[in-house]
Amino acid sequence: MKRWLALTLLLCALPVSALEVAGVKLADKTRVGAEELVLNGAGIRTKVFFKVYVGALYMAEKKTAAADALAQKGAKRVSLTLLRDLSGQQLNEAFEEGIRANNSAADLEAMKARISELLALFADGKEGYVILMDFVPGTGTVVTLNGTVKGKPIAGEDFYRALLRIWLGDKPVDEGLKKAMLGGAS
Repeated sequence: MKRWLALTLLLCALPVSALEVAGVKLADKTRVGAEELVLNGAGIRTKVFFKVYVGALYMAEKKTAAADALAQKGAKRVSLTLLRDLSGQQLNEAFEEGIRANNSAADLEAMKARISELLALFADGKEGYVILMDFVPGTGTVVTLNGTVKGKPIAGEDFYRALLRIWLGDKPVDEGLKKAMLGGAS
């Protein structure tokens, strides 16, 4: 009985170390470059009635307002875990549509070459694949697919903010996911 009580007390004292969304376990902390980031929020991207991916946002400090999250300086990570197979074309169209919907024509023109660099990185994605989009200060946006860095870093914090607007902008790809990534329930 003492062992059971001791084990129960020990388990109760351990911190909860991860969030689970749609069967995807997300760490409560991660590192990008030299910075430790915390999970700001996570949710499911749905299109029509299909679950497409689990999206998670990591930042240095938790923010519940989109403007505050977009303005926060320093390292950041968006993690996308695919819940279904997607073609490279589907991924490209989704990223391009999200960027175009949430950035001005002038900003899009200024980032045209960098948007093309991003879109050139995506190939077919299978269910369970993890896409990481990290902003590393002094380096740029680093895209990783299943642990393999794709292409070279894409310069500019302005570019990473343009990417974040896909999920946190005025016309996000999914309102429920935006709310969840900002720490609310989806």
